[in-house]
Parts: sequence; structure tokens; C-alpha cells
Amino acid sequence: MKEAKAMAYVNMYGVLATLEKLCEIDEEAKAVLKSLKKPVSLCFDVANGPCGTFHFTNDGCKMTDGSEGCTCKMNFASPEKFNALIDNAKPGIPSKGAVQVLTFLLGPFTKLTDRLTKLLMPSEEDLKDRAFFEESTQLTFYTIAGAISALANSDSISKVSASNTVDGAVSMGIKDVCYATITVKDHTFKTSKTKADNPRAIMEFASIDLAYGLFTGTASTVAELCAGNIYMAGMISMVDNINRILDRVAAYLG
Repeated sequence: MKEAKAMAYVNMYGVLATLEKLCEIDEEAKAVLKSLKKPVSLCFDVANGPCGTFHFTNDGCKMTDGSEGCTCKMNFASPEKFNALIDNAKPGIPSKGAVQVLTFLLGPFTKLTDRLTKLLMPSEEDLKDRAFFEESTQLTFYTIAGAISALANSDSISKVSASNTVDGAVSMGIKDVCYATITVKDHTFKTSKTKADNPRAIMEFASIDLAYGLFTGTASTVAELCAGNIYMAGMISMVDNINRILDRVAAYLG
């Protein structure tokens, strides 16, 4: 069963945080950013939930915790209200830069999130295009990586696995394609969309096609492990706990 507060964290740090990579690798997203007349820093502040700011410039998107540096802000009275923004495009209450927040939200931001949705929820026809398939799988990877930390820190079931995870960095990746690092400190998880310099544990998929199969449930994790197509090394207990959280990620994002 999904918990509304945990879902809000997944939406913030899993789904919306993937806008950073969308704006880095997707040509349509880059074109949207090039049309911006000036930088926009949009904050979503959720009561009893997450607060994050998305800084958009002509060159890209960067997400930061909290509201510092925001040029416009939207408040949500509850995690459920914020989830309604993601699920049903229902905005919250502008509390700073009302004109800018509505203009940006209904214009460039919607174009970016529509593009992200198309890539994260592709049709079979879309996936026939190899470039689209590869970009879709990469962005799905980053969304999952962000959702792992979001749930480890907020979902009651995932927090049990987090409580049993030792400190250190876990490197996750699709070999030679994309990487993320999950850093654990005092049972709190944080995801960064970069490759770990000195990981305590590693989990790496051999190819982008394998990653797609694992993400969609069309490939067997056990079979691929036995075949050597999923590489694990280091403190395996960390990987085991992350895999348990991945089961919850599937429940939230599925």
C-alpha cells in the first residue's frame, strides 16, 4: 500500500528530480529552456512533506533542497495535494511570484513534464525508435535511483531496510551508459546522479537492454545474476537492502 507522504517524496526526488537529466540529454527539453527569457527558480513547498526548488536556466535544470533562491513558490496543504499536481495537474497555492509561477507552470514547466511523462511512460510505438528507447531507459534509471532514497527516508516499510544499512556509498549503473550514487549516512539515504568515486558497494547492469528488461519485469533478476549480467561487489548487504527497497519503488512507480 502506498503512503501519501512517501509518494510526495517519490514525486519530488524521483520523478521531478529527473528533470535535471531530461534537460541535459533531451533535445526537446533543451529547446524549451532556450526559449526562457530569464532564469526561473520554482519552489514546491509541501506541508508535512518535501520542499524543493527547481532552478531553470537556458543551460539546464538543477534541483536543490528547501526554498532558498526561489523566484516563485507554490505551497501545498498536504502531500495528497502535491500528488494531485503530478497525477492530475492540479496546482497548489502561489505564495511568491504568483504571476511568474502560473505563467511558468502552465507554459515551459508543463512542456517539460509532458515530455518527461512521454519518456517515462512510453508507448510500444515510441520504443521502436532506438534513440527514444535508450533515453527512456536512462531517465527511468535516474527516476528509480531518486525514488530509492525518497522511500528509504519516508516509507514505513522501506525505512526498515534503511535502518539495517551501514554507512557508505553504493554505485548503481548501466555499464558505460549512466550512473548514480546512493550515499547512506546514519540510515539516511541521498541520491546523486553521478558515478561514485570510492563506493563501498556496486550494482551494475551489463547493458541498457538488460536494464529495460529488469525495470519492466520482462527479465529475471535471478537468471541474469546467474548469467553474470548483473555485477555486484563490495558490501553486498547494502545492495540487498537496496533491492528490498526496489520492491517498494515498483509498487509506487508501477
